[in-house]
Amino acid sequence: MARRPGRTPATRIAILALVNECCDRGACDMPHLKKKTVLPWYHQGLRFECTGCGYCCSGQPGYVYVDRQEIEALAQFFRITVQEFEAQFVRPVGREKSLIERPNGDCIFLDALTRKCLVYEIRPRQCRSFPFWPSVLKTERTWEATCRTCPGCGRGPLYSQKEIEDRMRMIDI
Repeated sequence: MARRPGRTPATRIAILALVNECCDRGACDMPHLKKKTVLPWYHQGLRFECTGCGYCCSGQPGYVYVDRQEIEALAQFFRITVQEFEAQFVRPVGREKSLIERPNGDCIFLDALTRKCLVYEIRPRQCRSFPFWPSVLKTERTWEATCRTCPGCGRGPLYSQKEIEDRMRMIDI
């Protein structure tokens, strides 16, 4: 096959880069070159309202990851030093840190009688972002599985795609 003069592979790559840059800026008016946006399955939003049931905080072993800022805020809440807080309530998980849990799998800050969070106002970002975790929103099926166990999923106010993705970015679970 004969090549056009001046159309080397490098030239073709440069032309494609220019076309992609044009399309990325929205300046392209050639529909066949515009990139198609694939919307996530939850693009119309999802409903959620915490019922305070405590289910997500109980029953199964797991991790509630906390960072330095969260540890400091929780220590201040309890009016103890960071070192005291970590000694009483934190365990290492690889290079991360997690809150400890009770022997039955309940979060250490879930009140055993009322089933309410004792630190709700300053709960860790992992708790604040539930159920909008990447692992829960991976597919519609994973969301539906969470809805079968969490009475607040699928009910309550509608969260927009942007609100959902803002929460998803809080922590990668």
